[in-house]
Amino acid sequence: MVDWAPVLVGYMLFILLSPGLLFQLPGNNRTVEFGNFQTNGKAIVIHTLLFFGLFTILILALGIRIYAG
Repeated sequence: MVDWAPVLVGYMLFILLSPGLLFQLPGNNRTVEFGNFQTNGKAIVIHTLLFFGLFTILILALGIRIYAG
């Protein structure tokens, strides 16, 4: 049996935490900007750290598992 949780959680977090899609932290002009479809280097680093932290918490700490079959 294959555990699909890392794949699905990673996919959803990647979509939700793409800088500029839903929000951007830090923004180009303000601290937080919503739906501007632009990004910068600082936002990429912050969103990468958020992704890693949330992914680690969801998969390792909470132990989310999704088995198909």
